[in-house]
Amino acid sequence: MADVAVTVKIFPEDVERLEEIKAAAGKIVRIAKSDAEDIGFGLKALKIVFVMDDAGGVDEIEQKLSSIPGVSQVQVEDVRRI
Repeated sequence: MADVAVTVKIFPEDVERLEEIKAAAGKIVRIAKSDAEDIGFGLKALKIVFVMDDAGGVDEIEQKLSSIPGVSQVQVEDVRRI
């Protein structure tokens, strides 16, 4: 089995909770890279690259990330085998 890198963009309900959301996301899957991305008008999103086994489902992780308190929306941007 190979690993896959999954890039997701997490939109918080409040910009002040980015670090809290990142910490909670790190408990769900292994974080390879993370950055705060400016969206505009003072809004930011958390862009995270996760590394996971290719047998796992991306939809399941998307649902788990969406259930983190303070998360408004989650978008899967890219999935690649590594």
